[in-house]
Amino acid sequence: MDKMNQAFEKMKMLVGMEVEDEQQAAEEENSLSFMEDLNRNCALTTKQRFYGFAICLSAGLTCTLLSMLVFFNPVKFGITFTLGNLMALGSTAFLIGPQRQVTMMLDPARIYATALYLASIIIALFCALYVRNKLLTLLAIILEFTGLIWYSLSYIPFARTMVSRIFMTCFDTEF
Repeated sequence: MDKMNQAFEKMKMLVGMEVEDEQQAAEEENSLSFMEDLNRNCALTTKQRFYGFAICLSAGLTCTLLSMLVFFNPVKFGITFTLGNLMALGSTAFLIGPQRQVTMMLDPARIYATALYLASIIIALFCALYVRNKLLTLLAIILEFTGLIWYSLSYIPFARTMVSRIFMTCFDTEF
């Protein structure tokens, strides 16, 4: 059991979680902001966080993979693909907590990538549920997938700069 606890402590350090008891740290805070209240009420043990992360991520990946089965029905595809993306995005909140997740998403280095990704999710759901136009839904899913890639690249140092330069050199032709 001690080896399991030591492994959890190492995993906590790898993902950037604090090693101290999170419930005790949450009780020490006296501020009454919404996110701090949410963190205080969502105090989970490390094992529960890893289980929540694994379950939410695997459910998200399953939804995303199952969406390929209904690819030729863009409305169903858009809904299942978007639900899978939302679940996969929410899975990281189990590891680092909802407050830190929102803080990282709103970091100035990735605020535009976050806005693009969340807007593309809303557009895809709007096209799939309300408009029910297959072409618009497919275009929205392509936009969502592009937003997901750009958002994911925002967590890798210099990745967006590198991808931007590659595209600039590929499409930089003289007329």
